[in-house]
Amino acid sequence: MTEESPIKFELVDINAILQTLPHRFPMLLIDRVINIRADYSGIGIKNVTFNEPAFQGHFPERPVYPGVMMIEAMAQTAGVIGIKSVEGTEKPRAVYFLTIDKCKFRKPVLPGDTIEYHMRSLGRRKAMWWFHGDAKVNGTVVAEADVGAMLTD
Repeated sequence: MTEESPIKFELVDINAILQTLPHRFPMLLIDRVINIRADYSGIGIKNVTFNEPAFQGHFPERPVYPGVMMIEAMAQTAGVIGIKSVEGTEKPRAVYFLTIDKCKFRKPVLPGDTIEYHMRSLGRRKAMWWFHGDAKVNGTVVAEADVGAMLTD
């Protein structure tokens, strides 16, 4: 059994996320990030409510949280982890998607669910980061993907 990396940030709340990422409503898709570790892993949290703008069209008779929004939330979680973890990157920056690979959607997410985005670093080169993410609801993987992003000033 391997030992977990030490926690650098136990909680990044919504106010700190707003200071870290440039995203705003309706495109800010995480509520908090917890347990950011020294190995560049962490967990983003999203409380899914029926008032999400996406539910007006996806799908009004049977609301299902869009998978593409889960992938975007994985990238936002990875952005918070990267920005908060590296010295000198605390100011707001633009975070741009580079890649989405090995993406799979396994189960629908419904209003009332809480999604946990379990992100771990796959690698980094200068301002480019790659992460693997598992989106979980009640411990069950509902989506997964490898995402790459670039941080810019």
